[in-house]
Amino acid sequence: MTPPAHHHDHSPGPAHHDHHPASEADEAGLAEVLELDAEVLGAHLTELADWLARSAGPLPVRRILDLGSGTGAGTFTLLRQFEDAEVVAVDNSPYLRRRLRDRARDLGLADRVHTVAADLDADWPDFGGVDLVWASAALHHMADADRALRETAAALRPGGLLAVVELDGLPRFLPDDLGVGRPGLEARCRAALAGRHAEAVPLLGSDWGPRLSRAGFTVEAERLFAVELTQPLPPAAGRYAQAVLRRMRGALDGRLDAEDSAVLDLLIDGDGPENVLLRADLAVRTERTVWLARRPFSQ
Repeated sequence: MTPPAHHHDHSPGPAHHDHHPASEADEAGLAEVLELDAEVLGAHLTELADWLARSAGPLPVRRILDLGSGTGAGTFTLLRQFEDAEVVAVDNSPYLRRRLRDRARDLGLADRVHTVAADLDADWPDFGGVDLVWASAALHHMADADRALRETAAALRPGGLLAVVELDGLPRFLPDDLGVGRPGLEARCRAALAGRHAEAVPLLGSDWGPRLSRAGFTVEAERLFAVELTQPLPPAAGRYAQAVLRRMRGALDGRLDAEDSAVLDLLIDGDGPENVLLRADLAVRTERTVWLARRPFSQ
């Protein structure tokens, strides 16, 4: 989930597409969030891929296009699900593409993964005919989402399937009462980020059904995946919360009052029980909406 093919990191979560070069340290932080997202939400990704496979229809899925592949959460989930398939993983970040290739090599999947550098707000490469396109947290970053959908339709073979995954924002980790005198901190941070996103990524959280129809797709399904993980959490959950909150802290620098900023610092790097690595009341809550749309056989 997650997360598109150019690299706008307007948020600290699993969006990874930006025309502006980022420092390697910033990209390393983003890669950490993406990889922890895939690890902690692995069961959700598998459930989504199982549903996608059941919905794929009569055509075999042998060639998959992952738009905005990041570090490969979608790529590797789909390779496990579609054992005869190869993936063309598209991202404009050399650092993230390198991380993806290294992971593919470590998993023995290098011969099934092909990375492509592309800015999908510019001219699209000729991807050839593909059977399935995966666009997780991608379309809301496009400067012209309708054009991107038309290009996606052109890349698909007739009868091919597009999966669009949209986020409801960052995952939620904390109880309302943190026990440090600042109830509602996470809600305030999310509201502040929502204001920033309204300017930078106004399509975040969009209903993609009408746009898919306008682009010539037949929308076959829309499904909400609500994820709520409670104790005992996966081992990486604390590090995931820490990484996301650290990027949130950076994104909201100057937008929070001093008390909220101080509490966030305690949650992220404090040496007491407030630190998310030590909290027993941590949870992971998020929602992802998925649209399955097919390019008609007649096109």
